[in-house]
Amino acid sequence: MSGRQVEHSTGSEDAAPTLIDCDIHQKWKDPEEVIAYLPDQYKDRGVQSPSILYDNVAEFSRRDAIPDDGSPAGSSIEKMKEHHFEEFGVDYAVLTGNSYLNLTALPNRDYAAELAVANNKWVIDNWLSEGGPFVGSLLAAPQKPERMAEMIRELGDHPRVVQVVMPMASQHPYGHEYYWPMYEAAEEMGLPIAMHPYTEGHGVTRPPTGAGHPNTYFEWHTLLGTYAMGQLVSLVAEGVLAKFPDLNFVVIEGGLSWVPHFLWRMDKDWKALRAQVPYLQKPPSEYVRDQVRFTTQPIEEPDDPEHLLQILEMMHAEETVMFASDYPHWDTDSPVYALPPMSDEMEQAVMAGNAQELYGLPNDPTSLPTN
Repeated sequence: MSGRQVEHSTGSEDAAPTLIDCDIHQKWKDPEEVIAYLPDQYKDRGVQSPSILYDNVAEFSRRDAIPDDGSPAGSSIEKMKEHHFEEFGVDYAVLTGNSYLNLTALPNRDYAAELAVANNKWVIDNWLSEGGPFVGSLLAAPQKPERMAEMIRELGDHPRVVQVVMPMASQHPYGHEYYWPMYEAAEEMGLPIAMHPYTEGHGVTRPPTGAGHPNTYFEWHTLLGTYAMGQLVSLVAEGVLAKFPDLNFVVIEGGLSWVPHFLWRMDKDWKALRAQVPYLQKPPSEYVRDQVRFTTQPIEEPDDPEHLLQILEMMHAEETVMFASDYPHWDTDSPVYALPPMSDEMEQAVMAGNAQELYGLPNDPTSLPTN
C-alpha cells in the first residue's frame, strides 16, 4: 500500500477532525483498579476472565507500546498520546476496552454484568476524565440484557460515552429478542452498538468456527469476519434493524473485504424468501448501508491495492467505513500505510467524517465535557 501524508488538525472549532481512530484498547496497570468498583460480594473474586484459548503466543501487544515502567501496553495515557496520537495526528480516540475482559465467556452472568459495570465506571473516572482525544465505550455482558439496559441508561448520558460494545461471541445470535432490552436502551440514549471479537471459542462460548474448534491462532484470526457475518445476518433477518430504525451498529475488527458478497447473497435470498421475513420492507443491503458501519482493521492486503479500492467502492465506503488501528495490539494498522489511495472525498469520510457523524463529535475535542 502506498503511504499518505499525515495531517494534523489545528484543534480549533472551525477545523474538522482529520483522523478519528475507532479502535483503541486501554488497559489497567493493576486489576485492583477495577476491583474497587465491584460490589462487595464480588470483590474477593476480583477480575476473572476465561483463559484466551487462541492467542498470538509470541506477543499480543506491540513491544514498543509498553511504557517505560514495564506496565501493560495501553495502560499509560502519556505513552499512548506520545506513541500513537502525536505521531499520527489522532484527533479522537474511541476506547474499546481491554481485550482480555472476556465477558460473554463467563458462566456466571450476574458477575459478568457487575464486572462490566465496574469496568465502565473505572474507564469514565480514569480515562474519559482525562478529556482531550478520549471518548469511550460501555462494555456490555449481553447474557444479562435487563441489567445492561439499566447500565446503558445510567452511564450512557456521559458526554464522552459514544457507544456500547458487545463481544462478538454470544449465547444466542444477536438478532434474538432476548437482547432487545439493550437495543431499546441504546436507541433511547442515542448510542450505537458495536460488536468486537474478544471471546470466540473461550470459556462457555461456542466453537469459533462453523467447522468447530481450529488448531491455531492463525486460523482463529483469519476467520474473524465469519463471526461478524453470523451476527449481522441475525440482526437483519430477525428484524432488529427494522424494529429499531434509529439504532446503529458497528462491526469492529472483522475486516471488510467480505461485505460486498455477503450483502449480495442476503439480497438474493431475500428476493426468494421474503415470506420468512415480512418485516423487511427493503433489501437487506439497504438496512445495512443505512444502519451499520465497518471499521478497517485488520485490513486485507491484496497484491494490487486497486482491488481493495474496488471493494471499498462496492460497499459505499464513503458512507459505511471508519478507520481503526487496533492500537496497541500486534497487528496495529497504520493510518499512513493501511489503506489504498482513494478520492479525497472517500478518504476524508473513512479517516474521520463517518465516525464524526455517527458519534456526534464536535470539531474541537476539548469542547466535550469530562463529566
